[in-house]
Amino acid sequence: MKGVIKSVLAEELENSLRMKREYEKALRKLPQGCLSAKIIRGHEYYYLVKRVGDKVRYDYKGKVSEEEKKKYTDAKLMRAKYRKLLSQVKKQVRFLRSSLRGKEAI
Repeated sequence: MKGVIKSVLAEELENSLRMKREYEKALRKLPQGCLSAKIIRGHEYYYLVKRVGDKVRYDYKGKVSEEEKKKYTDAKLMRAKYRKLLSQVKKQVRFLRSSLRGKEAI
């Protein structure tokens, strides 16, 4: 019976590792940073805020169209979603690896 359980756990580990790779790939495809609006002398200007190493960098974008604002807002939401899923999958991988570690062969 232990062999069957271990094989199911090993299969689940493979699926979890595949999902982890897919989430990381999806995160890399999303645009980096988010838009920040600053009001200067009554006019609204946008900056792209992103982290480079340990520093936060502001790149001037000027006046931005509504569709570009929506693109960055959607990317921010998707990034949060993928990070949460990635965190859950990493915990699952850690659990499965520790469960499979043992004296019996997998």
